[in-house]
Amino acid sequence: MAYEIEWIRKEELSINVWTGGTTTQLAIYPKDAIYGERNFIWRLSSAHVEAEESVFTSLPNINRIIMIIKGELILEHEGHHRCVLKKFDQDHFSGSWKTKSFGKVIDFNLMMNEGCEGELDVIHLNKGQWEKVSLDNKKGFSKSVQAIYCTNGEFALKAVHGNEIWGNEGDIILIKTNSNLCDQYFEVHNKAAREVDLIKANIFF
Repeated sequence: MAYEIEWIRKEELSINVWTGGTTTQLAIYPKDAIYGERNFIWRLSSAHVEAEESVFTSLPNINRIIMIIKGELILEHEGHHRCVLKKFDQDHFSGSWKTKSFGKVIDFNLMMNEGCEGELDVIHLNKGQWEKVSLDNKKGFSKSVQAIYCTNGEFALKAVHGNEIWGNEGDIILIKTNSNLCDQYFEVHNKAAREVDLIKANIFF
């Protein structure tokens, strides 16, 4: 098998307090990296922003993508751009910019250090629906991770050669690769009675 799957349950994740609310670190690479020391290659997290106005921590050399899960957020990047983000909208920006936010939301964050690139997408699954997700590498990078984060409901993920993994709201599944995948893929299924929304992060490093 050219890839490895790691299932991280919501109960295994820790919640930390910050000036604007709380944040949950979903995954970090390397695993022994410490966010406060900025020695990670990439990091995924989800924050509950409870302050009406907050100032983002300065993160030089870190590129960021934020996607909204619930609520509406205004981001103002001093000297750059301003945007209004609603559910599943996203914004790309540098952690070195002076950034203010306005609005109480739940968001999803991808942070990437130098030598790392990434993108976020959303998968909507109605009752009984399934979707095939291709595993891709990107030219110039030797490793990649696809992360599937469940924002609501429950879903099943099935690899080409393997058993189904059931994910619930707040769980994250990491599909890690480091070689030519030869058009391999996995499937995500909604076997519940209501719609499921998944955030898919593609990370290359």
